[in-house]
Amino acid sequence: MNYDIKDLSLAEAGKNRIEWAERSMPVLRIIRDRFRKEKPLNGIVLAACLHVTTETAALVQTLAAGGAEVLVCASNPLSTQDDVAAALVSEGYHVYAIKGEDTETYYRHINACLDPGPRITMDDGADLVGTIHAERQHLAENLLGGTEETTTGVIRLKSMAAKGVLLFPVIAVNDSDTKHFFDNRYGTGQSTIDGILRATNRLLAGSIFVVSGYGWCGRGLATRAAGMGARVIVTEVDPLRALEAAMDGYLVMPMAEAVPMADFFCTVTGDRSVIRKEHFEGMKDGAIVCNSGHFNVEIDIESLEKMAVSRRVIRDFVEEFALSDGRRIILLGEGRLINLASAEGHPSSVMDMSFANQALAAEHLVKFGSGLSKQVHRLPLEIDAEIARLKLDSMGIRIDTLTPAQEEYLSSWEMGT
Repeated sequence: MNYDIKDLSLAEAGKNRIEWAERSMPVLRIIRDRFRKEKPLNGIVLAACLHVTTETAALVQTLAAGGAEVLVCASNPLSTQDDVAAALVSEGYHVYAIKGEDTETYYRHINACLDPGPRITMDDGADLVGTIHAERQHLAENLLGGTEETTTGVIRLKSMAAKGVLLFPVIAVNDSDTKHFFDNRYGTGQSTIDGILRATNRLLAGSIFVVSGYGWCGRGLATRAAGMGARVIVTEVDPLRALEAAMDGYLVMPMAEAVPMADFFCTVTGDRSVIRKEHFEGMKDGAIVCNSGHFNVEIDIESLEKMAVSRRVIRDFVEEFALSDGRRIILLGEGRLINLASAEGHPSSVMDMSFANQALAAEHLVKFGSGLSKQVHRLPLEIDAEIARLKLDSMGIRIDTLTPAQEEYLSSWEMGT
């Protein structure tokens, strides 16, 4: 079986939504046109473990235009858009993704994408790489390398590289400026708020909103929450980021001090147990807790389950945990990525740059992967700059260029002042 999806009859609706997304992805369309002519990925089997969304579909079509045979599985059990999965299958792609799939199905789908022995892996959270290293190390011999989409995955991969266990090179797409400056800040900021509002229909204006983690995702989320009238508190463990949050105008304090007053909590750290038992014990009745980091370990759900005397689902993606003292804690989206669990993920205009990076990273691996060390690599800066240039062109924005005299001044020390 070359696919496992919910319902193939959903394909037409998925095609319409993919078309809508592509209208805001001009950079990827330019790359696709070139790929179609040049076929830089010809004969490459590529396994992609990504959020199966409309934007991802546009990336898959671009990779296929370049000559790749693409197999797709979900990088999160709740992020799949079933109509998009159906649309891709109807076009002949191998897709293994069902929204709400259990853990066993999730890893069965990952292994289905690995079965043909890919030459390139494309991850959002390093689950393909992790599975290869844990269970299927022989596949590494055939791999040119992999790419990684998200901060959490890059952290895992850099740990593997530091310990000398990484079996093939991986390009950290997430570290490209045109990815994390825009995707993490503007994409996560807007889509997380979108997910919270779709799930709860609660008013943010006047509320107290805790953002845990002030990396690029946290910066974007704090900006958007404040823009909607929330009073934002930032919690951090990094003194530099905490200082930056304070200078940006937010209250900064430990989580233990924030919990008694806050209405909303959202974790964006990439770490585990950021909100845990002692924090739940201090929250007020009706506090809403969610996560927009990659994995659902940022919230200690197991402790919340043990504390609860009862639990019930009130709305889609809204679960109420009643505690013995009468307080109720609200968990959104099972603690998974709320921007993909209850909403549609990042806007397509942002993913245009992220997936342009992915497509060009795959091309880079075909050209140079055999010569790369078994480390985590950044995509070359000139590729990053070209994506930015294409994006500006698509927006009708022109910028200045250096004069020869300016270039000489910047590259020399002899000219003085």
